[in-house]
Amino acid sequence: MASVTSLTASVHQRLASALSAALPEAAGADPLLRRSDRADYQANGILALAKKAKANPRELATQVVAQVTTGDLIQDIEVSGPGFLNVTITDRAITENLAARAADTDGRLGVPRTEQPGTTVVDYAQPNVAKEMHVGHLRSAVIGDSVVQLLEFTGENVVRRHHIGDWGTQFGMLIQYLDEHPHELDHSGAEVSGEEAMSNLDRLYKAARRKFDSDEEFKTRARRRVVDLQAGEPHTLAMWQKFVDESKIYFFSVFEKLDMEVRDPDIVGESGYNDMLAETCRLLEESGVAVRSEGALCVFFDDIKGPDGNPVPLIVQKSDGGYGYAATDLSAIRDRVFNLKANTLLYVVDARQSLHFKMVFETARKAGWLNDDVKAHQLAFGTVLGKDGKPFKTREGETVRLVDLLDEAIDRASAVVREKAQDLSEEEIAERGAQVGIGAVKYADLSTSANRDYKFDLDQMVSLNGDTSVYLQYAYARIQSILRKAGEVRPAAHPELELHAAERALGLHVDAFAEVVAEAAAEYAPHKMTAYLYQLASLYTTFYDKCPVLKAETPEQVQNRLFLCDVTAKTLHQGMALLGIRTPERL
Repeated sequence: MASVTSLTASVHQRLASALSAALPEAAGADPLLRRSDRADYQANGILALAKKAKANPRELATQVVAQVTTGDLIQDIEVSGPGFLNVTITDRAITENLAARAADTDGRLGVPRTEQPGTTVVDYAQPNVAKEMHVGHLRSAVIGDSVVQLLEFTGENVVRRHHIGDWGTQFGMLIQYLDEHPHELDHSGAEVSGEEAMSNLDRLYKAARRKFDSDEEFKTRARRRVVDLQAGEPHTLAMWQKFVDESKIYFFSVFEKLDMEVRDPDIVGESGYNDMLAETCRLLEESGVAVRSEGALCVFFDDIKGPDGNPVPLIVQKSDGGYGYAATDLSAIRDRVFNLKANTLLYVVDARQSLHFKMVFETARKAGWLNDDVKAHQLAFGTVLGKDGKPFKTREGETVRLVDLLDEAIDRASAVVREKAQDLSEEEIAERGAQVGIGAVKYADLSTSANRDYKFDLDQMVSLNGDTSVYLQYAYARIQSILRKAGEVRPAAHPELELHAAERALGLHVDAFAEVVAEAAAEYAPHKMTAYLYQLASLYTTFYDKCPVLKAETPEQVQNRLFLCDVTAKTLHQGMALLGIRTPERL
């Protein structure tokens, strides 16, 4: 089905036409339309246009009003104050537009797809091989997944990339230890859970580290293994692959708990760019972008200096010939631009790495790999804090394991669901508890602007009151309950009916969904979607309180209010899906 023009866009179009008719030199000018508490919309653009044309703003506003036809879309338009326009929409237009959205057979609610999609590579959810995922891995995964959903929904071609740490010095130590203790990761063909896989890796890492720190001969053998690994020696590579495979069992179990799809082909670790590193360095050195300094290959920047006033370089290759993160990240840019043909590279990475990425992007621009047609952007995110406002740690001062955090959220949510559940089995309570708990964690993260820190407070997250996913999930479940109770009476739009103020407010907000999707996707801002959905649930609550649905005055009004319930539920469901959050039918 074709996309549905929103009421805002339709009114904007009418006013723009009236403006250019009243003031021909204003053709194409923006009437600056926004929602208002004085009418449905207010247009503020006339003041600036009148000033520019040296005209009286109230007189110009009056001329514009004279050019506007009322009736089908606009019920009333009046001049207010120094030259604002207050616009009221007809009830019929609200209901008809919602009916067009609800009739969309592919479930998109009339949201358009972009006419000129590009290709965006989103780099997010970056765990490390042979290491446990901790609370610091949460935001990259949750924010990145929502941005991917938003971009894909608008029609953008999205390539997902999970740039895992799977190369470097520690692997020499691990591989050597496993070679000398070959049964440590031998499962004899048995299925291994994610928890077991991580437990095995954790035990192995600690044992290898103890031997590395206490045995000089082992340390020498381990360092030799790093050289073998980077040179691609088959036996060493096979041992390394065991660690990667074991880690993936664990990663996939955590991402499954987070209700996120992470596909194996999208996992491209540091090792995936190993064959490109030497060429990346050669290209940078030959073009003069990078220079040798004390044996290392460095890129210097005019505006990046240390506390001592000396330039801080990006080290692409160390003086001993080894490669750092910069070489891998620059090689990944080359791969994404020239092989994947990306127009946009988006990195969902901790704000503390902002300087590194600024230097990497600037280097890539100097080399000509990034330009006006191919852009890179870091979606930098803040830190997860404890209730005390300090970085989230255990009581012992350790980093919090992500699995423990998610399990506790599920336990808390299950208790809330059990308390409210009337006809749910234990199995259903467990399933809903997981959906509510994981939804609560994701929503708390996404409802904060990504670049800000946020406090991890489970009591608040699973609250039924306030700006939480549980509040939205209960609003959705309440609507489904009403629709079930309606029995044979089906939702049906009745554009001929007058609407209550609460129905109008809800309808106008539902109609704005497409604009919010476009804005949240363009700005990589899931928090704009959470704010929209919270307001949607709040407006629905007001409607529910003020407008009886099943006991409305006439059969037509019952059907129309059921229709309003239904289109609100569909919008909640789709909006929450774009955040990666489930909406259970019953709670």
